[in-house]
Amino acid sequence: MKKIAVFALVLWSLLTAGAVHAAWNADWPQRVRIGLNTSAEGLPITAAVDSAPVLVRLHTGNFQFIEAKPDGSDLRFIASDDKTPLKFHIEKFDGLNELAFVWVQVPKLTPGTKDAFIWLYYGNPAAAAGDDAKGSYDAAQALVYHFDDREPLPQDATANANHALRSTAQAIGTGLIGGALAFDRNAELVLPSTPSLKSGTNGLTVSFWIKPADLADAPLYTQTEGAAPLVVALRGGKLQAQSGTLTATASAPVTAAIWQHVAIVVKDGLTIYLNGQQVAQAAGNVPDLSGAAVVGKGFQGELDELQVSTTARSADWIRTAALSQGQDQKLVTHGAAEGEGEGDSGPSYLKILLGAVTIDGWVVIAILGVMFVVSFWVMITKAMFVNKAARDNERFKAQFEKLVNSIRPGAQDAAVEKAEKETARAYRYSSLYRLYAAGAHELRERFSAYAKEGRAPTLTDPSLNAIRATIDARLVRELQRLNAQMVVLTISIAGGPFLGLLGTVVGVMITFAAIAAAGDVNVNAIAPGIAAALVATVAGLAVAIPCLFGYNYLQSKISELTSDMQVFVDEFITRIAENHSV
Repeated sequence: MKKIAVFALVLWSLLTAGAVHAAWNADWPQRVRIGLNTSAEGLPITAAVDSAPVLVRLHTGNFQFIEAKPDGSDLRFIASDDKTPLKFHIEKFDGLNELAFVWVQVPKLTPGTKDAFIWLYYGNPAAAAGDDAKGSYDAAQALVYHFDDREPLPQDATANANHALRSTAQAIGTGLIGGALAFDRNAELVLPSTPSLKSGTNGLTVSFWIKPADLADAPLYTQTEGAAPLVVALRGGKLQAQSGTLTATASAPVTAAIWQHVAIVVKDGLTIYLNGQQVAQAAGNVPDLSGAAVVGKGFQGELDELQVSTTARSADWIRTAALSQGQDQKLVTHGAAEGEGEGDSGPSYLKILLGAVTIDGWVVIAILGVMFVVSFWVMITKAMFVNKAARDNERFKAQFEKLVNSIRPGAQDAAVEKAEKETARAYRYSSLYRLYAAGAHELRERFSAYAKEGRAPTLTDPSLNAIRATIDARLVRELQRLNAQMVVLTISIAGGPFLGLLGTVVGVMITFAAIAAAGDVNVNAIAPGIAAALVATVAGLAVAIPCLFGYNYLQSKISELTSDMQVFVDEFITRIAENHSV
C-alpha cells in the first residue's frame, strides 16, 4: 500500500506539474511570452549575435495596456529561465493611445532557433520604474539617438552622454520608431567631438534609418576630422562611402519615400549594408576617425535611430538590427497574455479580446451597458404591469354588467362611496375599470345636477356625447400610460447596433493607426485588435436583440389592451344610452 501511495503521489505530481507556471515574481500577475525566431521563417542569422538590443513593439493587437501602469513603469523583461532580469529601456510608452517601443538587451541570439523566448511581466501597480537605458547597450555602443520629438536636442541613450551639439532639423513624431528628424537640405545635426566616438583598432560602425524624399545627391553622414574624413552620401541614387582614397559604391539603389536601413562598417576598408545586406566593400587602410560629425546637411527626407559603435559590427549584428526594427520584422513574436492562475490550460480568448479593447471601445460598451440595464428594467416592469392589467381587465369584465346596472339616479351616500373605493382597490390595475369609473362619475354628477334642478334623470344626445368625450379623454391617458417608457426600447433597438458599430469603427481605426505607428504589420498583430473592436458591435447587438424581442411582446400585449378599451368604450356608452336616454 505504501508503494502504491508513493507511486500515486509521483504520478499526480507529474500530471499537475504543468498546471501552474513558475512566475518570476508574484507581485507581477501578468506576463506575455516574447518569441525570438531566428529560423528561416523568422529572421535567419548564420552566427550568434551577443548583447543585441532588440526592439519590442507593443500595441493594441499584442498587449493589454489596461492591465499595465499608464507610463509602463511596471514593465519587466525576464530571460527564458524565468529568473534572470534583462536590461531594457522604454523609448515611448503611450498608455492612452496604446502604443509603446521598448529596447531589450538579449544576451544572445542563437541561429536557427524558433523556440527561443523571453518573458515580459507587467501588472504591478506598486512597481517603480525599472528601465535602464545606460545598461541596455554594450560597452562598444558609443551613441544612440532615438529622436524623441519632445527633446529640444537629440539625447544619447547610452552611458556616454554624447548629446547633440546642435540640430536645425525638425523633430517629428511619426518616424519609423517613434520620433524622427526631418531634413530640408539646409538643416543639419551636429554630433559632439568626444573620445568615446573615436574609432580605434576595433573599427567603427555607423547605422541609421533613412526615408529620402528624392534621390538627389546629398551627404548623409560626414565625420570631418582625421587624416581621412569619412563621408557617407547618396550619389546617383546609390549609397557611397568615402575615406581618403577609398570609395565604396553600393550595387543596389536606394528607394525614395520608404524607410531603409543603412550601415557603414569601417575596418580594413569600407563596407556598406542596405537593409541588412552587404551591397559594397572597398578594402584598404582607413586611419582612425575622430571629431564632430555632421548629419543630414544637404539631405531632404527623414532620418531615424542613429547609432555609432566603436567596433566593427558583424554582418549578422547589422542584419538583426535591420530586419528586427523595420515594419516587416519577423524576429519578435508575441504570445497570448497570461494572467495569474491561468496555468497551461490554454489562453482565455475572452480575456484576450477584453484586454485588447481600446478606451473608446470601453466608453461605448459602458454606454451600452447602461442602456442594457435600463432597457431590462423597463421590459420587466412593463411586462408585470401589462400582465396585471390584462388579469384585472378579465376580472372586471365579469362584474361589468352588475356595476353598470348599479348606476341609478339618487343621492351619493357614504355606502356608495365606500363601495366605489373597495371596487377601485379590487381592480387597481384594470384600465377598463378606470374608463368605467370616469364614465360612472360623469353620469352620477349629471344625475345629481338634474335632481337639484328638478329635471327628469334622462340623458339627451349632447349629454351622451359629453360623457363619451370624458371617457375618450381617459382612454388617451390610459394609452399614454401603457406606452410610457416604450421609447427606451426603441432607442435601444435602433441605437444599440449603431453605437456598437461606432465603437468598432473607431477601434479598428485606432488599431490600424497604432499598428502603423508601431510598424508591426502582420496577421498576429492585426487580428486581436480587430477582434477586440468587434466586441463593441457584439455589445450593441446584445442590447438590441433582447430589446427587440421584449418590445414586440409588450407591443402585442398593449395592442390587445388597446383593442379591449376601444371596444369597451363603445359598449359602455351603448349601455348608458340604453338605460338612461329617452
